[in-house]
Amino acid sequence: MPLGGGNKCGCCQKTVYFAEEVQCEGKYFHKCCFVCMACKKNLDSTTVACHVDEIYCKSCYGRKYGPKGYGFGGGAGTLSMDTGAHLGIRPEEPAAHRPTNNPNASKLATKFGSSDVCPRCAKAVYSAEKVLGGGNSWHKSCFRCAKCGKGLESTTVADKDGEIYCKACYAKSFGPKGFGFGQGAGALAHAQ
Repeated sequence: MPLGGGNKCGCCQKTVYFAEEVQCEGKYFHKCCFVCMACKKNLDSTTVACHVDEIYCKSCYGRKYGPKGYGFGGGAGTLSMDTGAHLGIRPEEPAAHRPTNNPNASKLATKFGSSDVCPRCAKAVYSAEKVLGGGNSWHKSCFRCAKCGKGLESTTVADKDGEIYCKACYAKSFGPKGFGFGQGAGALAHAQ
């Protein structure tokens, strides 16, 4: 313990006395300074996550330093539109949707003998990234509707002529047309 009565706070650098002390990762904090550096929520031993000299709540730490991308949500009901901008995170721009246009195998796939070629991007599809649908092997990132670009799953895919669609786009493009074949509840009502 340094002279002057107590240890220095890891946040404000002022003296921390025993009655107001919180310890974390070998550092000392005032109870009022032991808050998330991003959202300013009070922390305790079960909610703190440390990164070098910074302390965060677990959700801010996960947004700033955790894995990014599809499938790495923040838990149940992850419909948050939080981009993490207040944490210094720049959201990635989604790649432009490209419909299938090249049925030929790439040189790399031919060279290394990979038999599966993604019909959307014409690159080799390896087993770790393979999704089967419409009679072909696709990359997870290429397994999207050819019309609207929506990500697909085995239960939402519909195929026609080697291309894949979401059920809504497939129905609009190739389903029955005419009077009585509307798109939702009350579609059979005819207003004059």
